[in-house]
Formats: sequence, structure tokens, C-alpha cells
Amino acid sequence: MPSESQIPIASQGASKRFATRMALFYGTLFGMTGTHLPFFTVWLKAVGIDAFWIGLITAVPPVSRFTALPVVTSLAERRQALRGGIILTAFATALGFFVLGTQHLPVLVFLIYALTCCLWTPLVPLTDAYALRGVKRYGLNYGPLRLWGSAAFVLGALVCGMLFDLIAARNLIWIIAGSAALGALASLALEPLNDVKTVRPAAGDASTLLRDGGFIAIIVASALIQGSHAAYYIFASIAWQQAGFDGLTIAVLWVLGVIAEIVLFALSPRFTLQPSMLVVIAALSAAARWVLTAQDLPLAILAIVQLAHALSFGLTQVGIMGLMLHHVPGHVMARAQGYLTACGGIVAGLASIGSGTIYETWGQGIYYVMAAMAAVGGLVVWLARDRLAHQPHKAASGG
Repeated sequence: MPSESQIPIASQGASKRFATRMALFYGTLFGMTGTHLPFFTVWLKAVGIDAFWIGLITAVPPVSRFTALPVVTSLAERRQALRGGIILTAFATALGFFVLGTQHLPVLVFLIYALTCCLWTPLVPLTDAYALRGVKRYGLNYGPLRLWGSAAFVLGALVCGMLFDLIAARNLIWIIAGSAALGALASLALEPLNDVKTVRPAAGDASTLLRDGGFIAIIVASALIQGSHAAYYIFASIAWQQAGFDGLTIAVLWVLGVIAEIVLFALSPRFTLQPSMLVVIAALSAAARWVLTAQDLPLAILAIVQLAHALSFGLTQVGIMGLMLHHVPGHVMARAQGYLTACGGIVAGLASIGSGTIYETWGQGIYYVMAAMAAVGGLVVWLARDRLAHQPHKAASGG
């Protein structure tokens, strides 16, 4: 990657402008997630939806990742319209959540949420693809841009947690919808990357990825380790609420994990281990985390366990992205991310549906199942480590 001194002065201004607007959009994108992840299931419960339907409804985003998402990302890439796709999906997401807030019947909530998720879930891979093209063009680092997303997640969760004790739980949906609207407005500030039309991705090269054993190992391992967070995302807030924790405490528990994640992202350039080894360590850490979470822990110990999110999620993300950058050709990276997300959606969708049923019977015992998933994900990468070490393709990295 070129240093800032190697970039022409005129380009430095454009680089800073791109970085600022990209960081702003990442902030609104993940700030909305910060309000949604901890409190959407609380809203569902508040409007009278039972555990079975909660499990079914929360399975929609991961399911949409292997149905609608690949179609949307592929269409945007082939039309060379990443920015336009981001704007369209951001506004559709905001509209969908506002409509969702007017419904309380499980079937209607499920249907409206499903339609919304068909355009909401492609937002992250579209944004990452757009960001990486800007990173390559301007010689930026990806990490500092993405950190604003994690920081905004913290802010969103804290704000929603403070409001949790001031407003009725059935009104939490309007905070989620409002934050989605901010993201839609921020998407308008993203700059066109005019030079992306100079590269025409080849469909054959993208399909070849699915015959690459190393790439398959990457996406399967990612799906299993990140999918092991399913029960945590769905039932953690509900379990903590039943344990007597107030809204702010619940938000702080979520925030502790994300703060640890931010620190890990900041330190990740100093890591010297191979990405495959980082993923194995992350998988083992995730397994240990879920075994501990299954116990009836006092608040102080639970807070410490939450810091392991830096390893179970953050280190997995760092390792998997490192493998993707070195194993996937740059001109098909967007669709490769689509395949990665689609595989993750299949596993997370099944895990979410299963979690709803298992939680009703076993309660916190669901985390033992999640621990097993993470361990298997680590085993997949360990067995494929020699193939992945060869890193046959050099993608345009840039950060």
C-alpha cells in the first residue's frame, strides 16, 4: 500500500474526504445494529411474541443472507453500482423498520421483517466491497474506517439502554427505525468511485471459487464460529432481563464485548501469526466463552467473560478477512464476500431456528451446542491450514 507521502496532494484531499464519509456511514450502519441486536428481541417479547416465533423471526436475517443477499450483491457488482445499491438498500431498510413498528401480529411481523431483511442484509457486504475499492484507490487502511462502526455500535447500544428505562419496551422499535433513517441519509454522502467501471469482473472466476477447497474451508469455518453467536444474539438480553439486570446494565454488558473488539481491531496490525492460526485460536476462545456463559455467573464474572467477544468475534473476523485477502483474487472479492455471507447465513439461520426450540427446553444449556459449533469451525481451519498457507491468489489488500 502506498504511504501518504506517495499520494499526490490533490488525491490526499479526496482521500481524506472519502475516509471521513466512509467512516460516517460505517458509524450509522453499525450504530443501527447497536440498537437492533441487543433490543429487537426485547421489543418482540414486549409486543407479545413467544419464544418460538422470536426464534423464527430472528432467523430471517441469516436466511436472507443465502437467498436474497447473493442476488443483490452480484447484481450491484455486475452493474458496477455499489454506491447506488448502498443508497437503495439503506432507504429500503429504514422504510421497512418504520412499517414493522406498526405491526404486532407474529405472522405480519415475520413477513414485513423478511421483506426488509432482503435489502438490509446486503448492506454490509456492499459497503465492505465499496470501502475496499476506496481503500485500494486512495491507499488507505481499512481498520481505522471499520473502527468507527464498532464505536457507533457501542454508542447505539448505550443510548438505547438508557432509553430502555425511560420508555415502554414496545417503543424500542422506533429507536431502531430512527437509527436506520440516519444511515439512509448518510449513504447520500458517499462519493462515486468513477474508476470502478474500468474493471469488469469475470463470472467464471467467481464460480471457480466454489471449487477451491481452501476457500470452502474459509467460509465454512467462518460460518460455524460466527454462527455460534446465534444464541447469544437472540437470548442474551432476555436471559439477563430475567436475571434482574436493568436496561443500562444489559447495554453495558453488550458494550464491554464491543469495546474489547475495538481494541483487538486496533492492535491487529501487530499480529504475527498466520491468519489460519488466528482463526483456530478464535474458535477455541469462542468454545470456552460459551461453556462459561452457560453457567449461572455473577455479574462481575459475566462482565469479564463478555470481554472474550474480542476473540470469539473480533479475532475470527481478523483471521477470516486475512485469509480472504490472501486467497481470493481482488476482482471477485465482492462476490466472494457474498458467498462468505451466504454460507454464514445458512448456518446462522439453522442455529437461530434451533436455538428457539432448544432454549425453551434447556435454557442456558443452548450455549453448549454453540461451543461445539465453534470448536468444529476451528477444526476445519486446522485441517486446511497447509492449503491455506499457500495463499495462491493475491488480492488487492490495502489495509
